[in-house]
Amino acid sequence: MDAPVLVDRRDDRVIATLNRPEKRNAIDLAMVEALHDVCAELEDRPRILILTGAGGAFAAGADIAQLRARRADDARKNINAAVFGRIHELSMPVIAALDGYALGGGAELAYAADIRIATPSLRIGNPETGLGILAAAGATWRLPALVGEALAAEMLFTGRALTADEALAAGLITAIHPADAVMAAAHAIADRIGANDPLAIRHTKTALRAPRADHPRIDSELQAELFESPEKMRRMTEFLATRGRP
Repeated sequence: MDAPVLVDRRDDRVIATLNRPEKRNAIDLAMVEALHDVCAELEDRPRILILTGAGGAFAAGADIAQLRARRADDARKNINAAVFGRIHELSMPVIAALDGYALGGGAELAYAADIRIATPSLRIGNPETGLGILAAAGATWRLPALVGEALAAEMLFTGRALTADEALAAGLITAIHPADAVMAAAHAIADRIGANDPLAIRHTKTALRAPRADHPRIDSELQAELFESPEKMRRMTEFLATRGRP
């Protein structure tokens, strides 16, 4: 239970719980290394990833004591950005179940997910400029894509944190659930994803992440592979047998 990230492995998903509740799950180097280990496992055997936090918080930011000690060479190592980018690039969907604070690096970790849901107590944003730094682990490019340039600029310049209702209205999260139901809701999403063809899910994520200039070429190439897959034939044959031909 002292591990910085608790990992629950299942056949079709992995649940990774940030586990520094006494620090509101502030992201330190040990947690970064543990998240790299989770990524390595999922790169080797792709599954859905559910990210959450222990003790009523997702992550209240990066560990400030460690941040204060970092210098220019550390900034160039992209310590947090590298692992958040790795999470973002996982081939299967990533679901973030957010409770309480998701600030600074915690917000940027949440932005790296594909789907975000939250409890009513969510506060999500980037207060980095108030600490004399910038949000350099994904917020400056992921947040505008999620909420639009204007709101992202306001949040990043002022340090304003959104409430759960504001995050829902902005499209940053897709649903609000009571604290005792948010993980069940995350698993319900994972169940629906898991009922679909894993290769089709992976190709859909690839297409979603591709630059606009790559479309429609990438869609047709990915679809061509799926059109030849045994799973496509099995699923469509089963559909026709159980529901009848159109």
